[in-house]
Amino acid sequence: MYLKLLHLRQFRNYVDQKVLFEAPKTILLGNNAQGKSNLLEAVELLSTLKSHRVSRDRDLIFDPEPTGQVSATVERDVGTLDLAITLRSQGGRTVALNGQSLRRHLDFLSVLNVVQFSSLDLELVRGGPEHRRSWLDRLLVQLEPIYAYILQQYNQVLRQRNALLKQIKQNGEISDSQPEELKLWDVQLAIAGTRVLRRRNRVLERLVPLAKAWHQSISGNTELLEIIYQPNVNLELPNQSLSTTPPEKIQQAFFEKLATRLIAEKQQGISLVGPHRDDVIFTINQTLARNYASSGQQRTLVLALKLAELQLIEAVVGEPPLLLLDDVLAELDLHRQNQLLEAIQDRFQTLITTTHLGSFDTQWLKNTQILSVKAGQIHPLNSCS
Repeated sequence: MYLKLLHLRQFRNYVDQKVLFEAPKTILLGNNAQGKSNLLEAVELLSTLKSHRVSRDRDLIFDPEPTGQVSATVERDVGTLDLAITLRSQGGRTVALNGQSLRRHLDFLSVLNVVQFSSLDLELVRGGPEHRRSWLDRLLVQLEPIYAYILQQYNQVLRQRNALLKQIKQNGEISDSQPEELKLWDVQLAIAGTRVLRRRNRVLERLVPLAKAWHQSISGNTELLEIIYQPNVNLELPNQSLSTTPPEKIQQAFFEKLATRLIAEKQQGISLVGPHRDDVIFTINQTLARNYASSGQQRTLVLALKLAELQLIEAVVGEPPLLLLDDVLAELDLHRQNQLLEAIQDRFQTLITTTHLGSFDTQWLKNTQILSVKAGQIHPLNSCS
């Protein structure tokens, strides 16, 4: 797939800006706070309908305008597709494909695939579990758009159950007895949570061999990466994959864990059991990466994950996704830069933000379009060679 045109209207610091992409690699050059990351955020929004930076649409709209829009023309094997998202400060966004409004946002999610890599992704290693869950969920939405609906269902159940637990706490009903209404939400939590858990595990089973191979290559065969999915519920499956375990068995594990945490949940007024508390564990040479990996090892791990994402999405979707690199090359040494360059070549369209060109070797600048970004204005600096 190839992003040909991006049009931003009242989006972030862009009033009305069109960008034509004319090369396999595009470098967005400019000082900080000029709009480089905003452009990548717009592409991410077209892909996942989410921003990893903010949760409210009003924060994406050029103040004080009531609406903003991001639209694009994408070339895929099936032909040329036009995408558009209209944002409203009061809420109620709309999406359109080839000029036709879509009632189901799910139908929009499978059109444009991207992998984003920024310095914030180091939080995958050193940050809390929520960073790793969010990363896994974003990847899953691209591979299985229906997962967005499954995750939404789970979060709705979780909110309702939390509201009931908060009410129980306020009423002082702290005992080992369980209200009938809570039992009903337990069933819904177990059913919805099992769907989330199985899909997360299944995508990791496909990603892990790719990430381990990349990690071994980048580290020069000196380090062994292990990635372990750690569900919040207790599952003992020595000879069986979690993704092939009967749902009923996983649901039973939910009920058992819920029973042990009942009093604590009532005391705290919040759900303590479920995939909203899952984690992904990274180890390097059998040592926990979060606590003991060096800065260089963390960068190698994240780079291996991103290259594995590219490879997996291409295998599942059947077309190479876009790669968004947000001010990340300066964080990679020359060896890691070359590993990345060799992996993407011209197969993956790549958008790269940077404050200066000094961090690029001559290979990066071949067949590259360079655009200047200043105060929400974008101008070409070169013609592609």
